[in-house]
Amino acid sequence: MMWLNSIDAESKLIPFLSYPVTALALILGLAVFCSLPARAQQRRTRPTTQTPGAQQSFDQLKSQADQAREAGRLEEAIALYRKAVALRPKWVEGWWYLATLLYDQDQYAEAARTFKQAAALQPNVGAPSVMLGLCEFRLGDYDNAMKHIRQGRQLGVGNNEELSRVMRFHEGLLLLLKGDFETAQGVFNGLSYDNVNHEDLIIAHGLASLRIPMLPAQVTRDYRDRELIRRAGLAEHQAAQKNMSDAQTEYDRLVADYPKSPGVQYAYGRFLLARRNDEGAVAAFQKEIENSPTHALARLQIAYLKLRDKEAAAGLKLAEEAVNLHPRLPLGHYILGRILFDTGETAKAIEELETARRLAPNEPRVHFALSRAYIRAGRKAEAEQARETFARLNKMAEEAAAQGVTRGEAIDENTEKAKPDSPRQ
Repeated sequence: MMWLNSIDAESKLIPFLSYPVTALALILGLAVFCSLPARAQQRRTRPTTQTPGAQQSFDQLKSQADQAREAGRLEEAIALYRKAVALRPKWVEGWWYLATLLYDQDQYAEAARTFKQAAALQPNVGAPSVMLGLCEFRLGDYDNAMKHIRQGRQLGVGNNEELSRVMRFHEGLLLLLKGDFETAQGVFNGLSYDNVNHEDLIIAHGLASLRIPMLPAQVTRDYRDRELIRRAGLAEHQAAQKNMSDAQTEYDRLVADYPKSPGVQYAYGRFLLARRNDEGAVAAFQKEIENSPTHALARLQIAYLKLRDKEAAAGLKLAEEAVNLHPRLPLGHYILGRILFDTGETAKAIEELETARRLAPNEPRVHFALSRAYIRAGRKAEAEQARETFARLNKMAEEAAAQGVTRGEAIDENTEKAKPDSPRQ
């Protein structure tokens, strides 16, 4: 969930396509358009009002363009497809092939305009929207890139596994740039689990686990921390592929070689939490605090474990420190509010939870916690409103998850110990 992430960091962003889609018109074209809805196919074959001469000219252009494309004469094919779609503006395959050829030639601005035309002609097919998003990614238009990649993913790209991998990876990169490290890591985990073994994916894993908002292209061969980032990424890659013994070995070596490097102990602590080694995780988080005295999330991880284990008072100081360090981090106010509630400080708990709500109004769990606090305070009307808001937002989150839109969490409350009680209790 976005509210669970640390403060966004700024960096210079270099447009980068890590999975180059060579000869997209050849790789993707038939796979995408063989799956077009029957209505779209019928629309393309309806009789036109063109004169016989114009029809003959179009057929000739189409044949020449296809031959040039298949022969690898890309500049010639582009010129011919331009002429053909000018004669027949609703020719879907023509727009698609023209757009993919332009993309292959690194003409991303024109390719984006052409993919936009293809998407308008087939609004229920996801591939053109995804490719539009990839063009926008290369142009540095990251907000629109995210919008169109997600739109295309929700529409679907059929059985085109190559495009699906490219789409998912770039969505992960965009999340990484926004500082949504947990969600980005979830995307990368899915690719690793699907047995994608690519150097840029490993680097992306390392950036996400170390919470560095950069693109793999920026981690050049001579980049100072490349080896650190790569080794952290390899450990996460192994864990995502369920090679837990290898992942443990990689992390053990990493923390031995880079014991003081920022982010390393925190990443290791999260890995240990996933392995249910709470004691080891706490030790790692404490070392991260020693290495990075302003690290709020390491404090909150320990504070939450104390809360979960019914030792809320033991986590109070750490949660207060986290809030003081990063007062605009919603997670800090949420965890502190939960701890204050469990220690009987209801009024203070409500104050912190209301701050969390103000900073993250669409986070269901904040409203859930508030409903419990309002009930204890005897504020029944506000409790009912918070409960209704929780139910609405939680339903929206479940529907989004069913469509493949899931948010990662800095702190995972989805364990047996962490299941919330009913707000009515």
